Amino acid sequence: MITKEGTIGYLKGLGDVLLKMEVNAAGKSESLERGFEDAIKMVADQANKRKKIIFIGNGGSAAIASHQSVDYWKNGGMRAIAFNDVSLLTCIGNDYGYPFVFEKPVEMFADPGDVMIAISSSGKSDNILNGVKMAKKKGLTVITMSGFKPDNPLRSFGDINFYVPAPTGAYGFVEIAHLTICHCIVDAIIDRNLIKPVN
Repeated sequence: MITKEGTIGYLKGLGDVLLKMEVNAAGKSESLERGFEDAIKMVADQANKRKKIIFIGNGGSAAIASHQSVDYWKNGGMRAIAFNDVSLLTCIGNDYGYPFVFEKPVEMFADPGDVMIAISSSGKSDNILNGVKMAKKKGLTVITMSGFKPDNPLRSFGDINFYVPAPTGAYGFVEIAHLTICHCIVDAIIDRNLIKPVN
């Protein structure tokens, strides 16, 4: 049973992690505010060009990817998708291997100028890294979200990289932080009316 003190401690720990998130772009550290503003502009600018927002993630991160692709589409008015269909994942996993379950659909469906949002708590999942590599090859801009170890490989792969400095194994903190980042971006886009209506 979690005590009252344990619950408050958890919430304080989560708040501390959220406020200590880090952002880097083009190999340089940025303020959290600058990172959010850059991500908001990147997503809105490309969405207004009718480019897609593509989400990828495993496990809990896959759930975030699916949830946010719907929010960015339905609430935000953007063309957004997550490659989480069961038939797709099992087909590609069976025919090519699980490390390629995002690389292959990105290769087929992504267009230059699309934005990929790659979500991984560890930042070292092969299928996420391969998906990002293909995205860069296809001319996409990439936002990454990772956690745990500060030198995880995903953290250096994107155009904008959000990093959550939570202890290794603290998936709850990292996943909540990643969901918060996604919501912050789309909610700001909605609040500022940044997406032009399609005529």
